[in-house]
Amino acid sequence: MTHTLDDRTERLRELLERQFGEHTDQLTELTLQSRQRDHGGHDPDTLRRLVEAAQRGVADTAQALRRMSEGTYGVCDGCGQDIPTARLEALPSARHCVPCRS
Repeated sequence: MTHTLDDRTERLRELLERQFGEHTDQLTELTLQSRQRDHGGHDPDTLRRLVEAAQRGVADTAQALRRMSEGTYGVCDGCGQDIPTARLEALPSARHCVPCRS
């Protein structure tokens, strides 16, 4: 069975939406932990880095979903070529192909 571009896009959209939810849930949990006296068992620096990573995850997936709705998803910001499906499946929020990212 061959997958069409629409099948690929739908699979990637579902993956991005799932990741967005996971990053949002993680950010919520970390925010709650940051308000606890013991920071949820994390030292303040570690907690700050975890919060920043979750914020980046939310922002990156939101931007990828926006690009998808605009029709520019999967196109390298560097060279304008299509980003290979394997890269997008590994990193759905990718904005660059491997050569441009290197």
